[in-house]
Amino acid sequence: MFLLNDTLLRYRERVERALAARLPAATASPARLHEAMRYAVLGGGKRVRAALVYAAGTALGAGDADLDAPACAIELIHAYSLVHDDLPCMDNDDLRRGKPSCHKAYDEATALLVGDALQTLAFEVMASDPALTVSPARRLEMVVTLTRATGAAGMAGGQAIDLAAVGRKLAPAELQDMHARKTGALIHAAVRLGALAAGTTDEKTLAALDRYGHAVGLAFQIADDILDVEGQAATLGKRPGADQARNKPTYPALLGLDEAKTRAQAALEQALESLAPLGDNGAVLAALARYIVERRQ
Repeated sequence: MFLLNDTLLRYRERVERALAARLPAATASPARLHEAMRYAVLGGGKRVRAALVYAAGTALGAGDADLDAPACAIELIHAYSLVHDDLPCMDNDDLRRGKPSCHKAYDEATALLVGDALQTLAFEVMASDPALTVSPARRLEMVVTLTRATGAAGMAGGQAIDLAAVGRKLAPAELQDMHARKTGALIHAAVRLGALAAGTTDEKTLAALDRYGHAVGLAFQIADDILDVEGQAATLGKRPGADQARNKPTYPALLGLDEAKTRAQAALEQALESLAPLGDNGAVLAALARYIVERRQ
């Protein structure tokens, strides 16, 4: 019986080393930009998305080395999104991962460029990293998976809907669509990238992991909404209550805290059920789903 904390720590340490090796050196020109890129990426975060890449790939027989590139790419995209989300023109957050946001530690223009550079680095890693040894066709499929999760159909589109929804009440279906794009798309992509890096072509397995990824993505966002109400800054690493202060649409605001928790549990059950075709190989993915719903940070 594995210990999830040990597994997560191993994944965090591995992706941290892999990211440090792929980011530009802080002393290379332009040094301030490169230093800020490393500041925004390294030394913090739960690395849930990377863990999902490793867990999904490992469940299908991939080695950790096969999964480093997609795990890094997904974390670089996530870091870029946080840097941009924190900017005054977006969510205007001064605290991220327990330290000043990138635009506070440096400046707004540098933070904007950091996000741009991290996004392009993510796609460079996916397109050309030598550690990823899949076929060119499979590599292209992985690049497309990441682009769809990142662009207007995914994360960027979800952020646009979120900004437009401030101050108004969304229907439950609208809220779910927003979160499926803003948060769920990248989490779903992490699971799929792990499966694709493992080389699996079994459509039944891929479909099961797609269902798992969608359910876990929804559960993650509902849990985040709940933590914004119940969490503490010391454990969250960011300011709690920010969504409520901005009058942003969330599951607790729309449905109440109890119903939000019920929906998170339902998404968790759906995720666990979807793992049935994997048998015991899905144990880490199942534990990750439970962690996502039950975490306090």
